[in-house]
Amino acid sequence: MSLRIKFEQTSDVAVVRCVRGEAPHFLKDAVTSLSGLRVIVLDLSEVEMLDGGGLGMLVFLHKWTRATGIQLNLVNPSSFVLEMLTRTKLTSVLHISSIVDVVEIFCNSDGSIENVDRAVA
Repeated sequence: MSLRIKFEQTSDVAVVRCVRGEAPHFLKDAVTSLSGLRVIVLDLSEVEMLDGGGLGMLVFLHKWTRATGIQLNLVNPSSFVLEMLTRTKLTSVLHISSIVDVVEIFCNSDGSIENVDRAVA
């Protein structure tokens, strides 16, 4: 199964959405290849399963964005994903945003929106 990752990016904000797939390392490669960003919004609305590898990847992305001065916001987690984040107490570490927060982030950004659709084999 391949992982499709969709990006919507302004000059300093990127929304990254995993459309389907099971390989968290593809998400790592896609996110860490982005540059010049102030905020990365990770849309989890279509994530149906979240195992230890996926949780580990979220922790890695949290640490990487903190080290690089980028704000990471998780948005729209499914009820299953939110339950997993709550059970592992990652809700106290990761920033889970509402859609209202994301709209505010884009309103405070400058530049036009660029849509990018990447397929990772």
